[in-house]
Amino acid sequence: MPTRSVLHQEFALADSINIRALAAKVLAPLLRQHGSLSTHLPDALEHCPPQDRALLQQLCYGTMRELFRLQALTAQLLKKPFKTQDMDLQALLLIGLWQLRSSRIPAHAALNETVEATLVLNKEWAKKVFNAVLRRYQRERDNIEQALAKDPCFTWNHPQWFIDKLSHNWPNQWQAVLEANDQQAPLTLRANTRHQSRQSALEQLAAAGIPADPCRFSTTGLTLQQAMDVNAIPGFSAGRLSVQDEAAQLAAQLVAAQPGERILDACAAPGGKLCHLLETTPGLQDVVAVELEPARAQRITDNLQRLGLELECRVLTADASSREWWDGHAYDRILIDAPCSGTGVIRRHPDIKWLRRGDEIAALAQVQLNILTNLWSMLKPGGRLVYATCSIFSQENERIIERFLQQQQDARHHTIDAEWGEARPVGRQLFPEIGGHDGFYYAVLNKTALNETTDNTIV
Repeated sequence: MPTRSVLHQEFALADSINIRALAAKVLAPLLRQHGSLSTHLPDALEHCPPQDRALLQQLCYGTMRELFRLQALTAQLLKKPFKTQDMDLQALLLIGLWQLRSSRIPAHAALNETVEATLVLNKEWAKKVFNAVLRRYQRERDNIEQALAKDPCFTWNHPQWFIDKLSHNWPNQWQAVLEANDQQAPLTLRANTRHQSRQSALEQLAAAGIPADPCRFSTTGLTLQQAMDVNAIPGFSAGRLSVQDEAAQLAAQLVAAQPGERILDACAAPGGKLCHLLETTPGLQDVVAVELEPARAQRITDNLQRLGLELECRVLTADASSREWWDGHAYDRILIDAPCSGTGVIRRHPDIKWLRRGDEIAALAQVQLNILTNLWSMLKPGGRLVYATCSIFSQENERIIERFLQQQQDARHHTIDAEWGEARPVGRQLFPEIGGHDGFYYAVLNKTALNETTDNTIV
């Protein structure tokens, strides 16, 4: 009989593993601003019994999604906050409150398992505290939450800086954006048109009892009516389908690559937009993907290999704001998926609300402008550059493009004629929609030939 894993032993109580204690260990470093769900959760899932993995994900994502409300509740319920060395208890209490407040887990099971998790964490002294706090919340929930109703962070479940910045940027949309951020994002797929049409994919899914709907704006997108394990989706492992949000799928349409062209995809990880470009445009002369982080560059390679596209692209681990990796040959099309705050994809990464800080936006904006300026010199006259972010803040989006246009006399903004998003003075902004696409920004720039006008007016 195989030996149980160290993690399984550490979080076991009697003959079963305590998933609440394991979830608390995942979230505790996040509360200290260390790492993210994407860095801490995979290892825990690997050592978690298969039948409990869905619950572990639910506890971690659900708690982080409701974090600001839950933090406000713990401040009301605890006489004294937990010490720094007891951040695992803080995480566990948040998990317990989330179960009682927002999950379908029976209250008695949620309460008992959460209280017992204090023993697994070797903090038996906290058992009585947890039992009293969670039962008090059960008894006095309405009164406690009513007392917090005037706190914007509780009402809108976002940090104050985020609420202030968003309402300033988008006075007519900010409330809808905050509401959408707190919803679970749908599972949207991209049909690989090298192997099948979207209609064919929809029919095959329907035959397998998996209802899905075509996306409204992406010609290759389809959204499942109910999320499921992607490995159980017919055609996924064979590369006929990929997971990609509808907003992200619009990049390939905007790049509009043509056979025989040289293409650069900068900041390309995890490679969804790159793979979409390759799927829709066979016969490209040369395709280069640049990614700064080696681990993220490996994810690009993994995705290319799953789709059988690894021979059609070169993946470089390099800095897109540098010229050291460039071979000196200009590109016909450049896609910049710029590093950003990720504030348009909070539904998929709810820890962004907690981990991101308002004072980081200005630094990100400078990085974005540096990358854009550097790569512009690698674009052929007459070429096209598509600038994209998954941000909803104009400081990272239209303001970057406006600054760039003022600096580059050979850059011309090209109006995006589309039904999706909201037209801006430059580019188009998409907001996260409940049941629909994520928040995204796109701008298209054309490089004028030497004998053309350098007027930057919209055409």
